[in-house]
Amino acid sequence: MSQTLERVRIRADVARMERYTPTASLEVFAEQLGRPVEELVKLDANENPYGPSPAALAALAALDVAHIYPDPESRALRAMLSDYTGVDASFILAGAGADELIALTLQLFIEPGDAVINCPPTFGMYAFDAPLAHARVISVERRADMSLDVDRIINAAYESGAKLLFVCSPNNPDGGLIAPGDLDRLLDLPLVVVLDEAYNEFSGASSMASRVPDTPNLIVLRTFSKWAGLAGLRVGYGLFPLDIITHLWKIKQPYNVNVAADVAARASLADVAALQANVCRLITERARLETELAAFPFLEPYPSRSNFVLCRVVGMPAADLRAALAGHGILIRYYNKPRLSDHVRISAGTPPQTDALLAALRSIGETHD
Repeated sequence: MSQTLERVRIRADVARMERYTPTASLEVFAEQLGRPVEELVKLDANENPYGPSPAALAALAALDVAHIYPDPESRALRAMLSDYTGVDASFILAGAGADELIALTLQLFIEPGDAVINCPPTFGMYAFDAPLAHARVISVERRADMSLDVDRIINAAYESGAKLLFVCSPNNPDGGLIAPGDLDRLLDLPLVVVLDEAYNEFSGASSMASRVPDTPNLIVLRTFSKWAGLAGLRVGYGLFPLDIITHLWKIKQPYNVNVAADVAARASLADVAALQANVCRLITERARLETELAAFPFLEPYPSRSNFVLCRVVGMPAADLRAALAGHGILIRYYNKPRLSDHVRISAGTPPQTDALLAALRSIGETHD
């Protein structure tokens, strides 16, 4: 055994890491809960319950090039993304989800020991990927209302010499937006701001993508997972200043966006009106959730500009609420971590899914009383 351990020299920092726990699939939940998949209401991962557009489904059904490698530069997709964002294709890089582009950005900038700034509570992949790139993570916690503490971020940037700052707008898990003035202050720092706009289409706010060509330290990340209903295909894109994207082309995997993801993304961009109608439906359900959830004495929802609502749970453990809802076949997100141990996040669903959630909450409230 000792000889084996001497040969298999796993990185010590990886050996010490805790495993990231993503949400499971519907099939796994169905098996765990002993219920058919069709009885479950999945509101735990901010997925789009309406799914891809009919055009994307048709394009996937007609796909006849699965045996051929994809275009390594995703030229056709990037041309359509240029029309969608109003930014020239030379600034755009497509990826296997925004997750790949987060990892690529870290690979490009980080040498062992370099610092990056993270602002929890926020999307977990920033802090997950950074140590894998040998970065030091400087955490600047958000205020009690989940807004950025810009003064502390500025101090941390100068004290640490951080190369990158990751911020998300709307932020996951609370759905809050970064104020334009705050973003301007952050862009004055001697670092690169990586702005994750995964939920921008739900926010009603203008994307910062148009600022990238004239802002040498701004990166904007986007995805098709949420608004276009393509989470299972893993396709996203980033807008990068030319001095940055030139080097990203050197280090990305050559065939990173698979042909199914590529064809579905292009079909989605050709069917934006249908997808925007679904986005509007989800915004309506999110607003309904904010109002209805506030009526329960054990829930305190935060205002959201995304397709989900974060709630503080009072009077009972948040884990117990999640378990009780699972007993009704309803899946929500619970975070067993600092600042969020008494919180749950609930995705906006279809009106019938919202109805089922509210009925289950009423039943739980009666039992709790």
